[in-house]
Amino acid sequence: MAMDIGTGLALIGAGLAIGAAGIGTGIAQSQIGAAAVGATAEDPKMFGRGIILLVLPETIVILGFVIAILLWLKS
Repeated sequence: MAMDIGTGLALIGAGLAIGAAGIGTGIAQSQIGAAAVGATAEDPKMFGRGIILLVLPETIVILGFVIAILLWLKS
């Protein structure tokens, strides 16, 4: 299957978008998760806030996924 250079570069960009977003989210969630566990240990009422703060970095992965889809569809 023949593919031109532009399509290949677009697909590499799509992979980088998802990969970088996933790594950044993982780093953020590790820090937030540790803080949420500590806050919940001190006050169990903080559990809900900790979960909400843990979900926020997932929006970065969703954005990376959308960008990857747009690049994939454009190629």
